[in-house]
Amino acid sequence: MKFTPRGFGGNRRSVDLVKRDGWREQRVLAVSLDDHRLTWPERELVRQLGEKLYGRPEAKDERA
Repeated sequence: MKFTPRGFGGNRRSVDLVKRDGWREQRVLAVSLDDHRLTWPERELVRQLGEKLYGRPEAKDERA
């Protein structure tokens, strides 16, 4: 007996697979600045691109 509707079961793809497929299929790149595979210059480039396109990240409220 199934307890999930059709199409809502199975295995989830890993985050890296979703990112890879997004790049290959739609040319969308999702990159974390904390990715250990990036060198410092690569991280800096990603940070600068993010700030240019979307602005600086808001400062986190220390009191919250």
